[in-house]
Amino acid sequence: MTRREGLEKVEREILQEKAATLGRAGERLEAALATTRALGEALDGEREPARRAALLREYEAARRQAATARLMLLIQREAIGFRQHRDVDRQFPEPPRRS
Repeated sequence: MTRREGLEKVEREILQEKAATLGRAGERLEAALATTRALGEALDGEREPARRAALLREYEAARRQAATARLMLLIQREAIGFRQHRDVDRQFPEPPRRS
């Protein structure tokens, strides 16, 4: 293997790792949003005040986790050179605050 071939191999491995890391960040965000969405649906159907209050606390905690996961995705995107995040905004909208 020549030096150039070795360098190209390392560069491919770096790109693969960047892509994998970005994919994992997206998967974490999708999972956090799914949890938040499920809690929101449960909250919509709950009428018992104590259970509703507990679900609201769980929802807000999940919403914060989703916001953190979204931030991690944006950081990963910026680390590989993506500076525009409109696609992320469209695909992964921030869950609303609930009361």
